[in-house]
Amino acid sequence: MDLRAIGDALTGAALTTGRRHRLAERNDAFRDLFGGWEIGAEAADALPGSRYAPLIRALDRAGHLGEPSRADLSLTATGPAAPGNRTSRGCVVTCTPVATGHGPAVLVLATPLPDSSTAPELPAPSPVDEDRARALRRFETLLAASHQVVWKQDLDGELSLLSFTPDDSGGRLWQHESRQAWIEFVHPKDRARLDGEMRTAKNGGSPFTIVVRVREADSPDVYRHVRISAAPVLDGGTVLEWVGTTRDAEEEWRVRTRDRLLARMAQAPTARDLSEAFSVTSAAVVPDLFDALAVFLLRPPGDSAFPSRHAGRYTTAGGRTSVTAPGVPSPPPLPDGFELGPLARQALDEGRTRLLTFPEGRPPGDLVSGLSGTWLERAGATSLALIPVVVDGEPVALASAATCRGNPPPSSADIALLEEVLERMGGPLRRTIEHQSVRATALALQRSLLIPPPTVTGGEVAASYRPASSTAEIGGDWYDALGLSDGALALTIGDIAGHDLVAATAMSQLHGMLRGIIFDRAARQRPSESLSRLDTVAQGLEIAPLVTAVHVVLRRKPSGHWNAVLSNAGHPPPLLIPASAPARYLSTPGGADPPLCVAPGLTRTDWSLELAPGDTLLLYTDGLVEVPGEDIADGLDRLARHTDRASLRALPLAAVIDDLLSRLENQSDDVAIIGFRGT
Repeated sequence: MDLRAIGDALTGAALTTGRRHRLAERNDAFRDLFGGWEIGAEAADALPGSRYAPLIRALDRAGHLGEPSRADLSLTATGPAAPGNRTSRGCVVTCTPVATGHGPAVLVLATPLPDSSTAPELPAPSPVDEDRARALRRFETLLAASHQVVWKQDLDGELSLLSFTPDDSGGRLWQHESRQAWIEFVHPKDRARLDGEMRTAKNGGSPFTIVVRVREADSPDVYRHVRISAAPVLDGGTVLEWVGTTRDAEEEWRVRTRDRLLARMAQAPTARDLSEAFSVTSAAVVPDLFDALAVFLLRPPGDSAFPSRHAGRYTTAGGRTSVTAPGVPSPPPLPDGFELGPLARQALDEGRTRLLTFPEGRPPGDLVSGLSGTWLERAGATSLALIPVVVDGEPVALASAATCRGNPPPSSADIALLEEVLERMGGPLRRTIEHQSVRATALALQRSLLIPPPTVTGGEVAASYRPASSTAEIGGDWYDALGLSDGALALTIGDIAGHDLVAATAMSQLHGMLRGIIFDRAARQRPSESLSRLDTVAQGLEIAPLVTAVHVVLRRKPSGHWNAVLSNAGHPPPLLIPASAPARYLSTPGGADPPLCVAPGLTRTDWSLELAPGDTLLLYTDGLVEVPGEDIADGLDRLARHTDRASLRALPLAAVIDDLLSRLENQSDDVAIIGFRGT
């Protein structure tokens, strides 16, 4: 821009750039009027004192607010452009925002009044004015150094910006238009919270501070976190206006939210399975970051354990875990073998997050599955973020996060936080997968040994096993029913200390040994002798640290009754349910013998009883009656009273056992039950 072509020879012209109004160009007349303001110097440094304060304010309004402004000055002009030498002249200065090759700038035009003698004399600044001007400049400098925006808001919600931070990000947080309330630039999820804070402050006449998301000027769908501190200006009990400051809080929000999410994620290592682990994740990010989060457990292509229904596609292996914000509909149930949509498969194949944005409730049907598309429409979704969950280089799940009810899509910071949370889950997920593998191995081993009981003439035998709810609690309980060569029936229930694959392995060894011992000397050996021999072998081979068991041999008498001989090695007492009498527990005369593997060479005891037709003998492990924090006697009493119900006694033995197991909730131990009823 050629400033020499602007106005006559007496009109000073200049261009300033930047927030502190650095002088970029000037003509000769401007140099004569403002001789101390050299090219490259900033206005506040070149024009100190209260005399130039009106010009500094006019430059701020033009450069910061984009409003043309005027200042009246009294100057001492020098040089050939000014008649007379060092003459006091009145001067009118206009500051106009313009766009130039320098970028945004301010055009400054300074026009001297015709004659200083006829111009209205400006009063000389008083010492009080000088002090006030200096205090104002100090305040403005302090605001600029604090990296914040100062604003006021009238009762109609219209916002006026009073001061900007030197950092452009502060001034670009919103695009204010005349008569438009500030609340419209706040993220929809934060509006109610901000309105509530303002109401409380208004009623109490006190300031408040809040962190909310505010729309960025250049991106109507992009929001940034800011910290607002504000207070009502009161006249008595009447609010005249609001004043406040706003400063960037994006990094502060990110750090605090990250710490909060990871603190909630600390629960994940105790999860029983993948579904529970992902439930923790979902609850941590909904509704703060997203309106809905669903995590799909996968059958990846080529997985022999969970083969896909169609080659090259991903189907669900363990269903889906989902959490939705209030007001958002829950996703529908997944059909067996549900296949993920094209964009989800692409995200898994590429191992990276894919973000899909679309008009409210109108997802592209060619990129999502039909089931997902229908739900996205119902939820009024505006975006869908698909994030692979990878453990040891293999995808184990897909996280699907959505913004709904017309809310704006997530920011890059939102997605980055969710990615970090899911990545941090790698360790807990790996442990959960390992536990599940151990659990599956232990269950397979256990169930291979817990074979169906044999058919018995004159009697009914039923048994069942239920693993604990917890991943770790598995492996030590067993039952057995063995028909002997002389027509007798041997029943055994046992429990090995420990709940892991080691306990399951020890159980399999002891189970096999006891069957061999029983079968070898069936006719000549009493139950106490069989347990003593098992005790000797188990201690000699150091198979297990502690084992409890009840061993019973039943022989049918010509009368149709059954003679039962029992030996108890520290196990919960068997329960006898007579056909026509109250249930009662069978205690070893003189007290129960100690468990196996604790007292070498101990002589064990037997006792016997007769079972009439219809009588039921029930053997069980402690998981059936033991509740953490409760005396086991309470559980025993509860079991006896439950089995005394006439409706239960009328059921087949297998149905009785099923009923007893169905009463268990959140069981902390596995349970084995075997029962015999004479017919």
